[in-house]
Amino acid sequence: MITCYLRYIIDPAKLKEFEHYGKLWIPLVNKFGGQHHGYFLPSEGANNVALAMFSFPSLAAYEQYRIQMLDDAECQAAFKLAEETKCIISYERSFFRPVFA
Repeated sequence: MITCYLRYIIDPAKLKEFEHYGKLWIPLVNKFGGQHHGYFLPSEGANNVALAMFSFPSLAAYEQYRIQMLDDAECQAAFKLAEETKCIISYERSFFRPVFA
């Protein structure tokens, strides 16, 4: 299993738009075989940092998702929303492997 961790720098004035963007992606990741763990929006502390995490059974499965989403109309609509609203300033993506008891 591999977990993708996304750290976003967002426009705090466009939190509502970013939340909508996140709600679009949760079912899309699941649709392509992943398991979304949710988006985490600012509460206390920095008001311009948001997080998201989702897992795939393997890096190969994640890479297949990345290929498939390029041709998916719903994924393209979600990308377009972020582009049009400019709710995301930047983001970084890291990968982790979970350790369980």
